[in-house]
Amino acid sequence: MQLIDGKKTADDIKREIAMEVEAMVADGLRRPHLAAILVGHDGGSETYVANKVKACEVCGFTSTLIRKEDDITEDELLAEIDRLNKNPEIDGFIVQLPLPKHISEQRVIEAIDPRKDVDGFHPVNVGRMSIGLPCFLPATPSGIMELLKRYDVPTRGMRCVVLGRSNIVGKPMATLMMQKGYPGDATVTVCHSATKNLEAICAEADIVIAALGVPGFVKASMVKEGATVIDVGTTRVPDSSRKSGFRLSGDVDFENVAPKCAFISPVPGGVGPMTIVSLMRNTLLAAKGEIYK
Repeated sequence: MQLIDGKKTADDIKREIAMEVEAMVADGLRRPHLAAILVGHDGGSETYVANKVKACEVCGFTSTLIRKEDDITEDELLAEIDRLNKNPEIDGFIVQLPLPKHISEQRVIEAIDPRKDVDGFHPVNVGRMSIGLPCFLPATPSGIMELLKRYDVPTRGMRCVVLGRSNIVGKPMATLMMQKGYPGDATVTVCHSATKNLEAICAEADIVIAALGVPGFVKASMVKEGATVIDVGTTRVPDSSRKSGFRLSGDVDFENVAPKCAFISPVPGGVGPMTIVSLMRNTLLAAKGEIYK
């Protein structure tokens, strides 16, 4: 069993990005600039945004954090997005999700200029991804693809099961795994809450990508010997022994599943760090103008 170390891989990529940024600066170009809009004070969102700001520092980016209270109106938020769309000094930006219930997340996503949509959520980027055109890939699936590549995980002709059909992970993950090239060329099945015989389907898979948000859902009986298991789940589970009062739990029963695997990603330290570094890569691409020329 080989553990897929997302933290080490992400650190390697951040160093690679930092070297490229310094070369850009040496050539007289400005540093890539990533902005983030954070609405409200959700604990998880605060942590994610803080990690993104730290990653910008490591990569040599300029970063801007725009804080808004959770009583901001949808029109006020859309006006802020329009301002960032028009600011030539901002290469890419994100609006941290989730948003307050009175704001339409889809309307917000569609308001972002696709050329600055480094989260890869805009329908234009999603559509371009689906037909294999250059685009900003959603960060988590992109990070998983990079892990598969850097660990030389076989994907061609493999049976891949994706657990979950969210727009952020499940659907784009399935799209990327079935596309031509490496990593890709897999035969993909997407499973969800209405799937019948789910355990039997998983047990036939060469690659299982779990993105359900259900702690410990994937049991050893659902994984065949020699499979690759990628755990995307990050659920906060109460734990009085921790200073924080909680621990992060993945979707996979790691202790019992890991011995059966050829490759497996842990939680924490697996996919999570790769999500942030993928956002950094998208921002670098935006700054270089390599997607929308």
